[in-house]
Amino acid sequence: MSKDFILPDIGEGIVECEIIEWRVKEGDLIEEDQPVADVSTDKAVVEIPSMHNGRVVKLYYEQGDIAKVHSPLFAIDIDEGGNGDKGGNGSGGEGAAAVAEAPQAAAVAQPATAIDKPAAAHQQSAAGGDKVLTTPAVRRIARENAITLSLVPGTGKNGRILKEDVLNYIAGAGTPAAAGAGTAPLEPEVATPVTDQARDRVEPIQRIKAVMAKRMVESVSTIPHFTYVDEVDITELVALRLQLKEKYAAEGIKLTMMPLFMKALSLALKEYPIINSQVNEAFTELYYKASHNIGMAVDAKVGLLVPNVKNVQNLSILEIAAEVTRLTEVARAGRVSPEDLKGGTITISNVGAIGGTAATPLITKPEVAIVALGKVQELPRFDAAGQVVARKIMTVSWSGDHRVIDGGTIARFCNQWKEYLEQPASMLVAMS
Repeated sequence: MSKDFILPDIGEGIVECEIIEWRVKEGDLIEEDQPVADVSTDKAVVEIPSMHNGRVVKLYYEQGDIAKVHSPLFAIDIDEGGNGDKGGNGSGGEGAAAVAEAPQAAAVAQPATAIDKPAAAHQQSAAGGDKVLTTPAVRRIARENAITLSLVPGTGKNGRILKEDVLNYIAGAGTPAAAGAGTAPLEPEVATPVTDQARDRVEPIQRIKAVMAKRMVESVSTIPHFTYVDEVDITELVALRLQLKEKYAAEGIKLTMMPLFMKALSLALKEYPIINSQVNEAFTELYYKASHNIGMAVDAKVGLLVPNVKNVQNLSILEIAAEVTRLTEVARAGRVSPEDLKGGTITISNVGAIGGTAATPLITKPEVAIVALGKVQELPRFDAAGQVVARKIMTVSWSGDHRVIDGGTIARFCNQWKEYLEQPASMLVAMS
C-alpha cells in the first residue's frame, strides 16, 4: 500500500523548511525510524525519520527545495508485515493529530510542479540540463573545483554521477570511471587541468545563514550598542581547571573553561539582574528573567548557532560541563534541537578559540548583553612586589543595549565577574 509521508510540525511557528540532504533515493528499502532526510528550518537542522517499514516510491522535492509543513514529503509502499503505521497517519511529532484529519487534502494542496520534480530531474539529466543525479558530497567537490556537473558523464544507476566520475573529470580524463564499457568521451583530453581555470561561481545562501543575517541586521538597526573592553587574569582559573580536568576525565566528563565562565557569570548575574533582563518590542516594559539561560555561539557547519544551557543558576559546574559538551556536539553536527536554541537570556561568544583578542559582538535580540572572549595569552605583568611575572591574560569585550544598561553598570558587573574568574576560591564560596 502506497502512502504519503506528511511533513509534520517541527517547531513552534515553522511552516516550511529547506531540504538539505536526502538520505535515501527512490526504490530504497527503509525501516521504521531510519533517517530519510535532513531539513533546515529557521532555527536548526532537523533529521526526519521514517514512520514505517517499506520501499520509497517517490521523493516530492529535490535537494535545496522548500518543503511545506503538512504537505507530502515522500511516498512509501508500506510493508504490511512490518511494524505498521507508527502514529497512524504517516506523519510524526507535534503535527500528527492535525495531519490525521485530512492527509489527502494536504496532498492535493501540494503544487503539481513540486510533485513532478523528481521525474523532471531525470529528464533534464538525460538531456544534459543542469539538474543531475548525484549526492551532496559530490556536488561539494564539483563546487570547490568549479565543475559544471551536467558536463560530467555519470556511471551510476540512471546516470547518477559518482565521486569517481568527478575526480576523473577533474584529472582531465574526460571519460567516466568505466571507460572500458565503451562510453564515448564528452570532450577531448586537455593538457591544462580544469582546476587551473579561474571561474566565478554562485552558491545559494543556506536558510540558517539567511535567518541569522536578518536577525543581526535587526539587532544592529534597533539596539543602540556600546562596547566595554577589559582584561582578565585567569592564571589561577586555568590551573584549577587543569587539576579538575585530570580528576574527572576518568569519569568521562569533559571539563573545558566554558562551564567555569558560565558559572561565574551566573553568580555575577544574581548581583546585577538587569544584565539578565529583556525589553518588549515597544520598549514599554523591562522583564527581569529568573532563569540564567546562557547561550554559547558555536561555529557549526550549517552556520553560526547559539544553543543555551538552561538554568545555570541551579546547576553545578559538572552539570554545566555535561550540557556544554552535549550542545557543542549536536550543534557542530547540525542536529541541535529548536528547544536548545530558544529562551536564551545572555550570550558568550568564544572567538578566542579561533583567534583574536577583542571583538564587537552583536546582541542576540531580545537580550541586552553579550560578551566575546578573546584568546588566552601569556603576557608579562607586575606582581605585588613589583616583579615581572608571566600571567595568562584574556581580553573580554562586552556589547550592551544602551537603552537598558549604562557604562557604569556594565563595568561594575564585569568587575564582579572578573573577581570570580581571577579568584576561583571566591566563586566556590559563592556557590556554597
